[in-house]
Amino acid sequence: MNKNVRTLAIVTILCFVTLFVQLTRLHLIQREELQENPYNTRSIVQEFSEERGVIETTDGFIIAESQEVQNELEYQRHYPYEDLYAHISGYFSFLYGSDGLERSYNNYLSATDTETPLRIATTLNHSIQQKAREALGERNGSVVVLDPRTGEILALWSYPSYDPNPISSANLDTVRDTWEELSKIPTLNDPRLARTYREIYFPGSTFKIVTAAAALLSGKATLTEPEFENRSEYVPPLTEVPLQNYGGGTCGGNLLEGLRVSCNTTFAELAAELVGAETMITTAGLFGFNQELPIDLPLPVLSVFPPDFGEAIGETTAFSVPIVENTPGLAQSGIGQFDVKATPLQMALVAAAVANDGVIMEPYVVKSVKTQAGELVRENQPAVWKSALPTGIARSLKMAMIHVAENGTATRMQINGAEIGGKTGTAQVDANRPDDTHGWVIGFAGPPDGEPTVAIAVIVESVPGQGQFTGGSDAAPIAQLVLQETLRVQGHLE
Repeated sequence: MNKNVRTLAIVTILCFVTLFVQLTRLHLIQREELQENPYNTRSIVQEFSEERGVIETTDGFIIAESQEVQNELEYQRHYPYEDLYAHISGYFSFLYGSDGLERSYNNYLSATDTETPLRIATTLNHSIQQKAREALGERNGSVVVLDPRTGEILALWSYPSYDPNPISSANLDTVRDTWEELSKIPTLNDPRLARTYREIYFPGSTFKIVTAAAALLSGKATLTEPEFENRSEYVPPLTEVPLQNYGGGTCGGNLLEGLRVSCNTTFAELAAELVGAETMITTAGLFGFNQELPIDLPLPVLSVFPPDFGEAIGETTAFSVPIVENTPGLAQSGIGQFDVKATPLQMALVAAAVANDGVIMEPYVVKSVKTQAGELVRENQPAVWKSALPTGIARSLKMAMIHVAENGTATRMQINGAEIGGKTGTAQVDANRPDDTHGWVIGFAGPPDGEPTVAIAVIVESVPGQGQFTGGSDAAPIAQLVLQETLRVQGHLE
């Protein structure tokens, strides 16, 4: 009998010890991880009995506020413009946690650390955000607008979007039903996905700006030399499969001409035979590829450029560049295909680098945090993220992009009374869907003979069976409308 009692006592003690160890581990080791989990509502339950702070645009439009309700939860979040700012404000849900600024600025929005909730002023402009939605229409895609001089994001819109009000409702049946309905939508069309900075795509020919930068950085090319063969296709080393120009066209010439007409054969040869793998990888990194964006919104995804194209095989090109094992993949990467993927925000920063003399500023959405009385608590200051290019090379590319907008594939970006630079892209989505393409454009704008004051990226996503979307025909007109509105807001146009 005593033996059984001792055994039971030992087992009981071991259970208590195990429980104690587990509780200690959760409290000391996993506490922060669990608190930051967006599906952990414990940290926000108490906040539903308190008013949260206001989020507003730089021109004073309230995009998120607390609303008093008559049930066991005293407050719910209200988003006056419904889907317009959903991917930026995010939601604040009793059942599903939080996202967007509601998550990344939670400590300021809640009254946990302050006597009263604070006011968050964003860098967003209401009329530019509205124009981005209007110009894109009901086409899957994204529009990113920012000031290249500061990194301030002026508009961030993607379609489809969603209304965060039902998810943030105090009626938990409404919350649950709305979430379940949204969760039935296929991932690629999920309106909760902030495509501007959480989805990556083949950038297509917009990436030729990076390839051109690599060529100039290599010292083996200028905008006018060397001259490349006029042809309709190019066969890279180590393959017999030709790479063709868009639509089977013939083009060639120097780098400036290659950018003007977006010549695939020129840029594939540049990457594979003049620039080489090492310089392409390094240059992509200078623009921020393969690195997390330092944006003040949660969970940005990496834009990627292949980090390895295999070993050198012991032979060199006519430009004395080592031929690597995957030179065909390198050629495709030079035109923004193969394994190159980028967010719309990343491609806007590529344009911003050219516009801002080679310097990429950290992108940010929140300008300041203030008390209800207007006292400043926090102010986000412009900060350099990357010194991507020497000033001289950036200005050469700036001139080239202006040439593309004036005389090349991006003419539909042109605005009277402004100086525009652009680069279009038509990105193949899948080898099995050759007729479905994304339409891209990146660029910048400013007053004539002045510095650019806005950079932009637009993507119109492919739709299976609806044929090719192109940068020149589909994306550039959207960019023109948004740039025009931005310049008007900035005081450069009437």
